[in-house]
Amino acid sequence: MIMSYHLLPGTILSSAKYFLFIKKGKKKGGSQEMESTITKLPLNSSRQLPRRYFNRVFALIYSAAVSALLYHHARTLLHHLTTTTTAFSFFITLSMLISDIILTFMWINSQAFRMNPITTKPYPENLEKVVKDFPALDVFICTADPYKEPPMTVADTVLSVMAYDYPAEKLSVYVSDDGGSELTLFALMEAAEFGKEWLPFCKENRVTERCPHAYFRSNFATNSVTRKIKVVSQASEDKDSAGCSMPNLIYVARQKSLTFPHHFKAGALNTLLRVSSVMTNAPIILTLDCDMISNDPSTPHKMLCYFMDYSIKPNLGYVQFPVCFFGLNRADIYGSEFKRMNHINPMGLNGLLGPDYFGTGTFFNRRVFHGGPSSMIEPDIPELGPDYVVKKPINDQATLNLAHHVASFDYENHSKWGSKIGFRYGSLVEDFYTGYHLHCEGWRSIFCNPRRPAFLSEMPIALNDVITQLKRWAVGLLEVAVSKHSPLVFGTRFIGPLMTHCYSYYAFGPIWSFPIMVYAFLPQAIMLNNISIFPKVSDPWFFVYVFLFLGAYGQDSLEFILAQGTTQRWWNDQRMWLIRGLSSDLFGTFEYISNHLGIATRGFNVTNKVNDDELRKRYDEGKFEFGVPSPMFVPLSTAAILNLFAFVFGFFQVLRWRMLDEFFVQMVLASFGVVNSWPFYEAMVLRTDKGRIPTKITIISAFLAWLLFAAISFIKKM
Repeated sequence: MIMSYHLLPGTILSSAKYFLFIKKGKKKGGSQEMESTITKLPLNSSRQLPRRYFNRVFALIYSAAVSALLYHHARTLLHHLTTTTTAFSFFITLSMLISDIILTFMWINSQAFRMNPITTKPYPENLEKVVKDFPALDVFICTADPYKEPPMTVADTVLSVMAYDYPAEKLSVYVSDDGGSELTLFALMEAAEFGKEWLPFCKENRVTERCPHAYFRSNFATNSVTRKIKVVSQASEDKDSAGCSMPNLIYVARQKSLTFPHHFKAGALNTLLRVSSVMTNAPIILTLDCDMISNDPSTPHKMLCYFMDYSIKPNLGYVQFPVCFFGLNRADIYGSEFKRMNHINPMGLNGLLGPDYFGTGTFFNRRVFHGGPSSMIEPDIPELGPDYVVKKPINDQATLNLAHHVASFDYENHSKWGSKIGFRYGSLVEDFYTGYHLHCEGWRSIFCNPRRPAFLSEMPIALNDVITQLKRWAVGLLEVAVSKHSPLVFGTRFIGPLMTHCYSYYAFGPIWSFPIMVYAFLPQAIMLNNISIFPKVSDPWFFVYVFLFLGAYGQDSLEFILAQGTTQRWWNDQRMWLIRGLSSDLFGTFEYISNHLGIATRGFNVTNKVNDDELRKRYDEGKFEFGVPSPMFVPLSTAAILNLFAFVFGFFQVLRWRMLDEFFVQMVLASFGVVNSWPFYEAMVLRTDKGRIPTKITIISAFLAWLLFAAISFIKKM
C-alpha cells in the first residue's frame, strides 16, 4: 500500500557556481566608475589535526614494544617445546601469545585512523549566496515494529525533516513500514495534518528544535497539542496554514517475510529507492532511523556545501553526519555515545576515503547505487535510473501502478538488487557492508560534524537491550570479515592498506572477545592456585607490560577527552568495551558459528525503544539495568566474582608480604577487574529493585567461577 500527500516533480542535481560577482564603485576624476571583481567563496574547508605527528611517532615506539613482547612470548613458547615443562605451562603460554597477537592485530588496525585525522567545516552562508536552485531531496525512514518503535516517535522524526529550511516542493519523505501497521499509518496521517500548522509556526518563529516532542519538552510544556490532531484525508496537493506547499509524504507498507534479505533494513531501503525513483527521483537521498530526529533545520544546506563543491563532487558518494543521542545520563554508563565510532574514528577516515556508512544521518548521491563513478550499471527499467526525469504527478495512476510494481516483494528475484545495485545484502550490518562496497567501487565520503548536532537519536537504557543490539552487530561484522569480500582480501585490491586496516578494525571487532576473556579469567584463576605467569617487578620485561598498558589506555583517554569527552565517560566507555567482549562479541561469535553450522537461524531483532518511568529513573541515577535472566550476563557475572576472589586472595598475600614481586601484575589485573565490576556487585548484593541481577544468574556464575578454579587446580596436579 502506498499513500502520498502532495507532489511536485523531482529535479536533477543542478549546477553550482561558487563565484560571486561584486560591483564596486570607484571614484576617478570626480566621477564614479563601476568595476567588476570576482571573489571565490569557499563552500567548505578542512583542517589536519596536529596530533597526527604525535600519533605517528607514538606508533613507531609502541610497535617496537609490541614486537619485543611477541618475541618474548615466542621465545618462552619455544623453551616449553624444547624442555620437559608441563602441558599446562605450554597451554598458558600459547593462550597469552594468541591473545597478544589478536591485540596487536587490532592495535595495528586502530592506528590507521590516527595517521591523518581531518576535520571539515561547511559554510552554508556562502551557499545561499551562490546557489539559487537547490536539488530535490528524498528522505528514507524505515520502521518495522510499532510496539518497539512507537508510531509517535516515527511521526516526530517525519515532522522534524518536513520542517527543514528547504523548498517544500523539492522535499519528499518516504516511510517504509514492514508489515503495514495501522497504528503507524494513523500516526503519519495525523502528523501530516498537524504539520499544516506546525511547519509555518516553526518557520515564522525561527524555531530550531522542529521535532514537536523535543520542542515542547525543552519549553517546559506537554505535547498534548499533538494528541488533538484530526485524521488527514488523502489528497494530491496540500497547503499549510500559511498557504505554502507541504512536502511530499509517502507511506509504503512492505510485505513482511522471514527470508533474508527482504525482511531486513537493506531490503526496505531498496524498496524506497525504487519507489522514490518512480515518484520523485531526487538526486540526493537522506537515510534516517525512525527514532532519529532532525536537530538543525539548516542541515541540508551544510550537506550541499560538499555536494556543490566541484573539487570533490565527481566521486563524492555520501556525506555522513555523526550519530548523537539525547537522554544520556551524565556518566553515559553504557558508553552509548560511541564516541570513538561516531566522532573520533570518522575524523581519521576523513584523511583517507571518508567515513563508513553509519546507517542513519547520511546524505547520498543517488548515483552511488548504480555502480562506480565511471561505470554505471543500467537499471532494470528506465524509470529506475538516476537520470530519469519525473514528469507525471505523484498521484498519477500510471505512476502509482509502477510504484506498486517495483515495491512488490518478488520484484528483486533474479536481479542485481542488493548485490550490484542499491543497498547491499549479505550482512546484518547492511550499513557497514554498503559503505564498504561503495568505497571499493571508487566512491569517497565526507564526515561533517557541526557544532550543533544535525540529528539526535534515542538509545536503549537497559543493559540487555544494549548488548543484544551489539550482538547483532557482532554477527553482521563477522559475516563481512569471513566472506569473500573480507577487507583483508577483497579490500586491499581497491581501497589501499590504510582503509583496509580501518574496515578490518570493525569487521574483525568481535575477536576482541578472546583476549578479553583470557585476561579476565586466566591470570586470576591461576593466581588463586599460587601460579605466577607474568614477569616479576624486578624483571626488565615487567616494564614492557607497564608501557603497553599505560600507553594504550593513555592514548585512548587523551583522544576521548580531546573529542569533548569527560574522564568519567571515558572510564565507562572502556568498561563497556570489556563488557562487550564478554557478552555481545562472545555470543555474537558463537551465533555466527552456529549459523554457519546450520544450528540456528539468524534474525534481525528490532531494538526496543520504549522505556518505562522506573527504568528511566534508575538509568538517570546511574544504575545498570539487568532485570532479565539473560545468558549474556553469565560470563560477566562470573568474571566479576572470580576477580573479586582473586583480589581478596592477592590482598592477603600482600599483607603477608608473600610473593608480591611475582603476583604484582596479576594483582593489578584483578584490581582492575574489581573496579570495573562494581555495578555487578551492586546489582548482585546491594540492590532490591527490579533492575538487579536475577539470583539465578548469580548462583550460576558463582558455580562457574568455582568450576574454573577447580579445573585449573586439577590440571596443575596432572
